[in-house]
Amino acid sequence: MASLEEIVGKQKIGAKFVLSAPMLGMDLVAFDAQAQIWAEHGGPGFEPAGVPFRKVIDGQFLIQRLTVVKV
Repeated sequence: MASLEEIVGKQKIGAKFVLSAPMLGMDLVAFDAQAQIWAEHGGPGFEPAGVPFRKVIDGQFLIQRLTVVKV
């Protein structure tokens, strides 16, 4: 598994890419909490691009994948 910094660092400015829980070695609940922050405020070196993909687990909609663009 790569770290967030490694994943973002491999991208070119303006590139769209996907972040997911398995990519970052996180469980879905922890990823959802972090992805909600990224979806609102962006993250280290990227901004959200589009609507997060959610999955229903035990009646809750959790963010499974987040498409972002490197800035």
